Amino acid sequence: MKDDVTRRDALVRLGKTAGVLGASAVVGRGLWHQGGLGLTSSDARPQTRDFRLRDRAAEQPDFAVAKTGTDPAALTRAAVDALGGMARFISRGDVVTIKPNIGWDRTPVHAANTNPKVVAELVKMAFDAGAKTVTVTDASCNEPNRCFQRSGIWKAAYDVGADVVIPAAHRFRGMRLGGEVLHDWPVYRPLVEADKVINAPIAKHHNLAKFTAAMKNWYGLLGGRRNRLHQNIDTSIADLATFMQPTLTVVDATRVLLRNGPQGGNIADAKDMNTVIASVDQIAADAYACGLIGVDREELAYLKMGHERGLGTMNWESLNHVEV
Repeated sequence: MKDDVTRRDALVRLGKTAGVLGASAVVGRGLWHQGGLGLTSSDARPQTRDFRLRDRAAEQPDFAVAKTGTDPAALTRAAVDALGGMARFISRGDVVTIKPNIGWDRTPVHAANTNPKVVAELVKMAFDAGAKTVTVTDASCNEPNRCFQRSGIWKAAYDVGADVVIPAAHRFRGMRLGGEVLHDWPVYRPLVEADKVINAPIAKHHNLAKFTAAMKNWYGLLGGRRNRLHQNIDTSIADLATFMQPTLTVVDATRVLLRNGPQGGNIADAKDMNTVIASVDQIAADAYACGLIGVDREELAYLKMGHERGLGTMNWESLNHVEV
């Protein structure tokens, strides 16, 4: 039974996933080169993934902030409901993928990963809206089994019916991203083969990018040697957000990491904010959320790039917005 999972059961299941991100990195090193993953000339155009709503009802908000109460699940539901509810985004029979931040071997109190209660509530809401399947996954930075376990996300998502997928080499395939610095790269298939995608990052400090939430969360889309993208981190973040445009963005700011991000480790570096942001615009979500950790949106070069590329707006106030 899904509601009777023990830690031992979880570890056994995780052990059966047959590979981790380290294996995908080996594949990435073998596949990636400037010419590009052996793609043929017919693959010359970027293979972007745009999961955004085709029709945005003028009477419904495109941006919502929930600040009432301290329960992450209730805040998440309130923020999404303020946009018109999950049924606005998910249709009956949809194959849905939710992409939290599960990058780090940290517990929820450290605020390095998305809060598991936020993730579980999104899974429940997607099923309530009629989703056929809901997958929860990320390509972790630390050892994936430990990240999925210690974050609390594996059990929380599994208990409410999600398929929790651990990264493995066979789950990546070469794609042409068509960015300024991101050309051809191993891409995580569960995130590009869904019908709908929900980006569910946590808002936190980042020692190179200054801030990470929605746009930076797409680093978990890639296999291979992601660390070399840090040499041009702002452009690579903008390239990823150009390639991957989600159906819905839900930013967890229930507890945020103010310093020493993205991994953290000191509880004193985190602070309860009891806030969840939901939006159809990932640029606007970041523009609002960065202020919660004291970063001015004008300081974020990648945010300006996303705005200038027409991916969304830095001026979240210009959207039809609501505060709960």
